[in-house]
Amino acid sequence: MSTIDFTNKEKEAMVEKLQAYFEKELEQDLGQFDAEFLLDFVSKELGAYFYNRGLHDARAVLENKLSTIDEDLYAIEKETN
Repeated sequence: MSTIDFTNKEKEAMVEKLQAYFEKELEQDLGQFDAEFLLDFVSKELGAYFYNRGLHDARAVLENKLSTIDEDLYAIEKETN
């Protein structure tokens, strides 16, 4: 899997979400550096699981759409003798 590059704005948003979670749920202050380090770790070590689940879900949607198209094609087939 190739590296997924996020914009600085996306990274900032994710870091803020981590910091807010630590504050609200764990009552711990997570500094900027620690939050970025945690984000890098989660991305590197767990990111592929989320990526693969996204591919799995996209594949299911595509298969469903292709099935519908296939049914539509059979529906317009002309009768032959």
